[in-house]
Amino acid sequence: MMRTIVLSTVLLTACGGASTNTPATSTNATPSASTTTSAAAATSPPIDDKAVAAATGAKTESADGVVKASFPRSDVPIEVDGSKLAPFMGVTSWVAFTPGKAGVEAMMMGDLVLFEDEVSRAMSLLLDAGVSVTALHNHFFYSKPAVFFMHVEGEGAVASLGKTVKGVMDAIGEIRKKTPKPLERSGAAPIADKSAIDPSKLDAFFGVKGASKDGMYKATFGRAATASCGCKIGKPMGVNTWAAFAGTDDAAVVDGDFAVAEAELQPVLKSLRASGIDVVAIHSHMTGETPRILFLHYWGRGKSADLAASVKKALDLTAWDGKTQST
Repeated sequence: MMRTIVLSTVLLTACGGASTNTPATSTNATPSASTTTSAAAATSPPIDDKAVAAATGAKTESADGVVKASFPRSDVPIEVDGSKLAPFMGVTSWVAFTPGKAGVEAMMMGDLVLFEDEVSRAMSLLLDAGVSVTALHNHFFYSKPAVFFMHVEGEGAVASLGKTVKGVMDAIGEIRKKTPKPLERSGAAPIADKSAIDPSKLDAFFGVKGASKDGMYKATFGRAATASCGCKIGKPMGVNTWAAFAGTDDAAVVDGDFAVAEAELQPVLKSLRASGIDVVAIHSHMTGETPRILFLHYWGRGKSADLAASVKKALDLTAWDGKTQST
């Protein structure tokens, strides 16, 4: 409940809710943060709970001008450390709507409870519809099946945003109808026990000298940032994008980590998913750094050249050492 209440105040400012065209109450004073937020809230009409219910197909509840739609994950039994977990205990997907900035009906935020075989489908549907995916992580240890939480946000018409959410829920329903028990493997054949990746081909492709060990290959791309202490941090301190390959050139796996500025996150996610690369985590590694750096972890399978092309395409959307692109 605390998260829902905060939506109506803090998040409006974060999404640009304050209107620069709203006149101040005094010509000699700058509006306070509270005055600006109140003005922002008045720029769009209140959210219609019936409209949210109709668009999402879910039951709704309202508090402080926010309308919340919930989707309990009661379709699959979930255990955490040997104990059954009810939807009330944090395994309920939800999206909440609050009035948007001037000219925008609504701003939406939410948290979707997903199993491993649902994550990529849900992410692609959201990104294709213009909804941002802002975090992906776990909330539990020892959960069966493994449970992931995808945080989302978007702006627009209630009908459009709600339709996207409903589409995701319908897709999840289709997956569970086909396989009631969440899959524990993708079904792809295991890679060769002994790796034999050609490093020279990937060096030429990436334009950097990668590291090789036991037939595997890894390329690392550092980027500069400043820690909260004012210290310069970069590649040696873990502020980097990397890609590691194993298997053979014809049947390889790639996994790695992208270090992205906030403005780069959505383009990189869209690029990776369009190439069939699974995004398995999105989170922060630091606090107080400049620029703010987010990290996304990924996994892909295929020919090493195709996987490298997918990674390089996404990499070129970011700033990194040796590449002059504004962060």
